[in-house]
Amino acid sequence: METNSYRFPRYELKGKVAVVTGSGQGLGKWIALGLAGAGADVAVAELVAKNGQETSEEIRGLGRRSIFVETDVGDIGSINHMIQRAQSELGDIDILVNNAGINVHKKALDITPDDFERIIKVNSKGVYFCCQTAARHMIPKKRGKIINIASAAAFLVRAGIPNSVYAMTKAGIVMLTKALAEEWAQYNINVNAIAPGYFATPLVADRLKDPEASKNIIESTPLKRVGGPEDVMGTAVFLASEASNFITGQTICLDGGRTVL
Repeated sequence: METNSYRFPRYELKGKVAVVTGSGQGLGKWIALGLAGAGADVAVAELVAKNGQETSEEIRGLGRRSIFVETDVGDIGSINHMIQRAQSELGDIDILVNNAGINVHKKALDITPDDFERIIKVNSKGVYFCCQTAARHMIPKKRGKIINIASAAAFLVRAGIPNSVYAMTKAGIVMLTKALAEEWAQYNINVNAIAPGYFATPLVADRLKDPEASKNIIESTPLKRVGGPEDVMGTAVFLASEASNFITGQTICLDGGRTVL
């Protein structure tokens, strides 16, 4: 009888260095902790110093190395500083997670040029140049994992919730992910995205406390619940690990089934 020999994929990230933007709270914090839990050392890139320092301390509490880098992803100089510090203090960057993002809930007729510029600066320009800067360090090694955070808003319009500029930027992340995946495949760099639906983060806490809003969220989600830390941790660790080596240019809708309706 023939015996097949398999090399089973590894999901652990021991010896890897990750940079996670916007990791002071919510999804970014959970992703950073999830990567650390799988063995990675993590640079916490965050604009709010107190939040970033707290995340970094929690990671060190897990026995991993971590630094906090005060970062404004809308500023190219700040991006360069973030990557340089991660490289010099933790080592070669293996994983980049572009989580930082902002939103302004205004109707399209009320959006000002300043509103537009602010959202684009972080959600589009920031992601683009974080990818570019990290890739310049990954290319010589011919390996790397880039994970962009899109949104269910890239695919769905939520009735009654004005989201036009935010949705535009997140839809752009889906296509940017595909474009960079094709361009950098020759360097063995995987570029994928996660499109979250509703998660129990500080940014949606008020809506979840509102009985009517919470009811609408649950009813529009086939799994009848919102996401929690473990949900995003698992997907992020998978995309950062060697188990996802044959996946690139894809967006995983992490939304309890919301985008199938």
